[in-house]
Amino acid sequence: MSGIGAAVLGAVLVLTALGAWWLRSRNGVVRPVVVGPAGREEGAVDPVFDALGVRPGDADLTVVQFSTAFCAPCRTTKARLEQLEATRPGLAVVHVDAESHLDEVRALDVRRTPTLFYLDRAGTVIGRSSGAPRPEELTALVDARVGPRP
Repeated sequence: MSGIGAAVLGAVLVLTALGAWWLRSRNGVVRPVVVGPAGREEGAVDPVFDALGVRPGDADLTVVQFSTAFCAPCRTTKARLEQLEATRPGLAVVHVDAESHLDEVRALDVRRTPTLFYLDRAGTVIGRSSGAPRPEELTALVDARVGPRP
């Protein structure tokens, strides 16, 4: 192999490793977001979530999970959320099949599954995560909003 070919191969390997590290570091991390049209009434639910039947006013924290049938991390995340919901009365979880709600997926810019949106009681999106959330981070977020298990 020529010196130039080896240098190109080395550069490609380094860039691939950096890209993989970057994706892994962002996987499942809850990021705060500001979503919704300006001028939306206080306490009004984003029309996209409203169309999905999300009613955040019934809980301190509502988690909306977009998933697909073939997604293994989605099943793990769903089970974790159901466990948290069973032990935290102020938590509501809504599971959305991304394949059946493509308009909402596009409107919310869901690019991978699982994608989770975290809504407060007023319907404001307070966070978003793409990829399976880290269990300890998910539990900490839920406990900060609804309180730890009684």
